Amino acid sequence: MKKFLIYLSAFLLFSACKKDLTSLNVDPKNPQSVPAYSLFTNAQRNLARTITSSNVNLNIFRLIVQYWQETTYLDESRYDLSTRSIPQNLWTAMYRDVLTDLQEAKQLIPQQVTTDAVMQKNQVAITDILEVYTYYYLVTTYGNIPYTEALNIENVFPKYEDAQTIYNDLLNRLNTDIAALDVSGESFGNADIIYHGNVTAWKKFANSLKLKMGMTIVDVDFAKASTTVTSAVQSGVFTSNNDNAVFRFLAAPPNTNPIWEDLVQSGRKDFVASKTIIDSMALLDDPRIPFYFTTDASGDFSGGGPGRSSNYATFSKPAEKITTPDFPALLLDYSEVEFFLAEAIERGIAVGGTAAQHYNNAVTASVVWWGGTVAEANAYLAQPSVNYATAPGNYKRKIGIQKWIALYNRGWDAWIEWRRLDYPQLQAAFRAVSAIPVRFTYPVNEQNYNTANYNEAATAIGGDEVTTRLWWDKF
Repeated sequence: MKKFLIYLSAFLLFSACKKDLTSLNVDPKNPQSVPAYSLFTNAQRNLARTITSSNVNLNIFRLIVQYWQETTYLDESRYDLSTRSIPQNLWTAMYRDVLTDLQEAKQLIPQQVTTDAVMQKNQVAITDILEVYTYYYLVTTYGNIPYTEALNIENVFPKYEDAQTIYNDLLNRLNTDIAALDVSGESFGNADIIYHGNVTAWKKFANSLKLKMGMTIVDVDFAKASTTVTSAVQSGVFTSNNDNAVFRFLAAPPNTNPIWEDLVQSGRKDFVASKTIIDSMALLDDPRIPFYFTTDASGDFSGGGPGRSSNYATFSKPAEKITTPDFPALLLDYSEVEFFLAEAIERGIAVGGTAAQHYNNAVTASVVWWGGTVAEANAYLAQPSVNYATAPGNYKRKIGIQKWIALYNRGWDAWIEWRRLDYPQLQAAFRAVSAIPVRFTYPVNEQNYNTANYNEAATAIGGDEVTTRLWWDKF
């Protein structure tokens, strides 16, 4: 018996030596390799949350374009971007939380999707389309930014590149991506929260983004803008609200609407409606106002003055519709596309139809998407103050005001369009620390650590100030 135990012990020892003990160091909850599709999903989520957020540490565009007004803490309403490091937080969210995941996904796709060449090609193209979309917001917000040297962990001091050069490269990338998409194949399936892998939908999205990017530069490079816009329209842009790029949040945490998190889950009472948009919509008898805001203490609609302390109980608040946990984010929509087409007609770019037709389509699409009816939209458009033929001002004013109203809850886009069209003619907030910002300053970390490249970039754009107009933003 004793000999048997000795032999058994020796056998077990020998067997243990044959096992791979390094497997004990593997943490199953923190894998060393990640599926590309999970990185793509996470990038979509972070992107949607960033552009939708109402957190004053990150996204204050609703305050800048005077959709909302703060109740007690007024720094952000008065354009104090530095107290909470808002430019730093926004920069980090887009570079670290969106672009890094997209770049890593794009590198992993060829290694992981090896049995379906068409799927691989579609996944790479769609990932790059979202990269272009993300860089569009960075370059139209800051100006010159790190680009070809960005996202390299071994280069902590990336050079900044000329914004217009970056922009042209983004358009080239978008053209390549559109050509690469094969609508006969599949892509990400349900890992794609926006279009559930529908390649045809992504192609429309890419062309609509191309239209948007073309119109953004129309004042500075008309020839390129015209070519870009007509090419996008010929290839196929959004034609109804069914095409909208919608990111659907869930009813339960952690993937909930960030506005619900900021205003309801947190129990905070930081915002009321802004007097600017309330007065504009009330004057026009706009049918969307109850979808945008609650009634006030007197049962009507009212808003606080920009930059002024505004009692929460007195004024209208953001409507319950947008503060539900599953209210979706919009990345790009049909209404926006139709406004671009109306403007293109006015500028002499051949996109078909008339400016009035596209304007009507844009307004109707917005009213219906928010919960109104076609009949309500038609009645609204029949008013002399709204009708394209009789509304006051030039086409920039007509389109600019209606686009500003339609882009409610998409403050970042509204800010870009306000700078580009110069309407509505917003007045700076009470006791503002500056004029209404037309760009964001560079992050403090860039100023402190990437100093030489920061200084070069600041000089190149005309100064790192919120009043420095970017290359595409002309009077």
